[in-house]
Amino acid sequence: MSREEKIKIYDKIVANAGLPRKGKTMPYTSANGHMFSQINKDGEIGIRFSKERQKALFEALNTTVFKSYGAVMQGYVLLPEEIVNDIDKASALLKESHDYILTLEPKPTKKK
Repeated sequence: MSREEKIKIYDKIVANAGLPRKGKTMPYTSANGHMFSQINKDGEIGIRFSKERQKALFEALNTTVFKSYGAVMQGYVLLPEEIVNDIDKASALLKESHDYILTLEPKPTKKK
């Protein structure tokens, strides 16, 4: 499946979760200055969770850390293909991530 096809699936996941998608060439979601999901150049989707939830999902989903441009994204879980292709399940995980992000202290906005 091409990256463009994966982006269309990512867009469906984000829309189904009722969240705004950001980024033109590197799609992502964010809230309060914290990014909590993205699709990398390889078309892989990562979602951010608390450390405890991340560990639980590694086991439950039989997955690993998410990398973007070769760097491990702290707190992110790589969504396996079977979850990516289940829009409802992936959207539920994205909503869960969004709820987690809203518990974090907002990042200060940069002054122009």
